Amino acid sequence: MTSAQWFLLIGCLMLARGLTSTVLKSSPFTSAIIYLAAGILVGPSVFNAFYFDPLHQSALLEVLTEVAVLISLFSAGVKMPVPVNLSRWRPPLMLAWVSMTLTVAMIAAFAHYALGLPLGAGVLLGAILAPTDPVLATDVQSRHPGDSDRLRFTLTCEAGMNDGTAFPFVMLGLGLLGLHELGEFGLRWLLVDVLWATSAAIAIGVIGGAVLARIGWKLRGREPKHEVLDDLVGLGLIAVVYGLSLQVHAWGFLTVFFAGVALRQTELSLAGSVKKIRFDTEDQEPPIVSAEALVFQDHLERLSELLLVLLLGGMLFAEFWTWRTVGLALFVFLVARPVSVLVGLLGTDTSWRIRSMSGWFGVRGIGSVYYLMYAIQHGLPEFLARELIHLTLIVVTLSILIHGTSVKPLMNRFWRRSRRSR
Repeated sequence: MTSAQWFLLIGCLMLARGLTSTVLKSSPFTSAIIYLAAGILVGPSVFNAFYFDPLHQSALLEVLTEVAVLISLFSAGVKMPVPVNLSRWRPPLMLAWVSMTLTVAMIAAFAHYALGLPLGAGVLLGAILAPTDPVLATDVQSRHPGDSDRLRFTLTCEAGMNDGTAFPFVMLGLGLLGLHELGEFGLRWLLVDVLWATSAAIAIGVIGGAVLARIGWKLRGREPKHEVLDDLVGLGLIAVVYGLSLQVHAWGFLTVFFAGVALRQTELSLAGSVKKIRFDTEDQEPPIVSAEALVFQDHLERLSELLLVLLLGGMLFAEFWTWRTVGLALFVFLVARPVSVLVGLLGTDTSWRIRSMSGWFGVRGIGSVYYLMYAIQHGLPEFLARELIHLTLIVVTLSILIHGTSVKPLMNRFWRRSRRSR
């Protein structure tokens, strides 16, 4: 495709999305389905106007997906309810750790015994497909800061954390393939990739978010005379804490999510400690970085969703649709996700309706593509890379289609029952 044709395609998709926002809300389709359909039409599956090779363009695709996931993780963190409550956070914590581990194990076993992949490749595939996606799952996630809906909170918090908790399993898979040092009996992997990288990531995120909140509050003062560019400050926080986490070999995705959580928690704590502040209107809340930056980052999320899902459609060939790829997708959606959620939520006070909805809406998307590109960039052999590309892209594609078409009717039914029960 020429530059002019790309501008026309992207422009038309943007106009269609912007002008039909109200119609789209009442339709059975999500915006991601529309972008995917456009990519499939102009891609090699139908008209073959362009083809984006994820293997040869893995470095570029890794950066694009990395940025998109970072923005979404920060936005998810900002939307977490205040204050942090351990009983409220227990279900998503269990999903992000227990259910994540179980999902990786089940996918690895399926890939090894049913698909004939090496054990290391199976573990790597499990780590790629286990995390739920913070980019494409907006319809089942918290809509705004302070959203108190229990289901949306659980799914949003899980997606925010498990994109970081999946990294140790990515490194385990690479290690089993001889591409990463695990140490004797896996001791280095356990101490460095699991314990250190996880704890350091959370610490950097919490400290970074809390410090920025206090700096912003001090600069504005009790009367907001000092101007702060919240969108740049928010993006700057993402970049700084992510860069620091990479420097000390911590999991940056986890860092960014907890930076968003700590930023909003600290800002609202500071705001609540001040009883009376002069503003243009008496009841106006004090300006805070997290709320103002979120608006700009929502726009970036929409743009990244459009670009990356369109490229996803341009990666697909008709030959990718085989019993192996479709069978894996069905196993992930109908077995691995529901079973892991039910086990992970045992012993919690989560209702069975929330458990069943959480077991279904494990959306796979841009995060999975990122982990795949990360593995390719770390020396994954080409024959294995091609196989994992086929499997991953079909799982993500079917997730967009199946979860996308079911999200609105199922969520509407869930909320109607919730209102009646209340």
